[in-house]
Amino acid sequence: MLFSTTHPAGRLAAVAAAGSVFMLALAGCGSPSEGTSATEVTIWHYWDGTNADTFDAMVAEYNDAHPDVKITASNVPNADFLTKLRASATSRTLPDIAIGDLIWVPQIEEIGGLADLSKTLPSATLADINPALTSFGNIGGAQVSVPVSANNLAYMYNKALFTEAGLDPENPPTTWDDLLSTGRTILEKTGKPGYDLFTQAGDSGEGLTWNFQVNLWQTGGAFLTDDNSAAAFNTPEGAEALQFWVDLIDSGVSPYAKWGEFEKGQGGSAQEGSWMVGIWAADPPFEFGVAKAPYPTDGQAATNLGGEQAMIFDNSSKETAAASDFLAWFLEPDQVTAWSEKTGMLPVLDSVATGTDYLDWVDSTEPRLRPFVEQMADAHARPNTPLYPQISLAFASEIEKALAGEASVGEALDKAEAAVNAVIEKG
Repeated sequence: MLFSTTHPAGRLAAVAAAGSVFMLALAGCGSPSEGTSATEVTIWHYWDGTNADTFDAMVAEYNDAHPDVKITASNVPNADFLTKLRASATSRTLPDIAIGDLIWVPQIEEIGGLADLSKTLPSATLADINPALTSFGNIGGAQVSVPVSANNLAYMYNKALFTEAGLDPENPPTTWDDLLSTGRTILEKTGKPGYDLFTQAGDSGEGLTWNFQVNLWQTGGAFLTDDNSAAAFNTPEGAEALQFWVDLIDSGVSPYAKWGEFEKGQGGSAQEGSWMVGIWAADPPFEFGVAKAPYPTDGQAATNLGGEQAMIFDNSSKETAAASDFLAWFLEPDQVTAWSEKTGMLPVLDSVATGTDYLDWVDSTEPRLRPFVEQMADAHARPNTPLYPQISLAFASEIEKALAGEASVGEALDKAEAAVNAVIEKG
């Protein structure tokens, strides 16, 4: 544990060292017992169910231990979150903390007024966070967000179909060649597709894009340039990844436009998110296994990160100090461990993800989470640009044509590159 939960002064001192102006403001809040009101901090998030209940309980725990601060958390529906946040900026009623989807961070940063968390959170806390997650929140040299939850993509498979096909359900594929061979065997022996692919752009493109990015990174490729100024996927590495998808479709292992067969028990496997383990744990539709995402024999392990990030609006020095202290507390190892165990989300701290206490809990309670946890070391974050939603759709709309057999791999990549660069140039 970095700082004692029962002795908040230790944590406050650390935060003060990171940004004394904020801590001086917090120190000036006084105590309700001395006749001054508690500093009120508002938090918006979109969680519901177990996630919301767990977060509310942790907020209550913090409030009980910190009588000088009153945290109030409110649920804002996912579909309304960004719209309401922009409207609140106009009316100057922004929350003190906004917790939203990772890919929203650059769009929220454009609203303005975000605190630089490198100046308000303990440096030891920031150093312990998975670097792919902190790098995503670093915009213009400022740390505008920090992760509070994480997930990633791995290989999930139907053990019953493996057995029916004469495959060893305890020996899932580890390479692309293995995946293709395993898929063919499942198709031949059971008549069911061996591996689901997200092949259609749909309304947002993101289902296709973020699944494809895993294979792109596994070949050593990149999606955008380091400064997000241009497409970077139209390369031999990008062609290798897209050709792999086309081969899966042409072989019948991954029928075009058939995403969802695995989840219905009618397919052998799929690249799925860690949240599926929690969804299925209590009442699994079939016996399933999890393994790290297969990658090419001459490639590298990689997966794609998701989750939520927290941002602090610098509404006042007093509120920013209190909000920073809450996040510092929430990101202590004890709280990260409790949050991860109760919600099934992956730890954002390296010390927890590799620590004996948490891994022992995983192994004894839900061992199917372990591949996802171990993959955090190989995880990549999507480009942190406010244009990403438009970029994702432009990319997927062109790549889908190769998957549908309407364009060659080279043609699809050329057109996707042009479409993405047009989005970036338009701004």
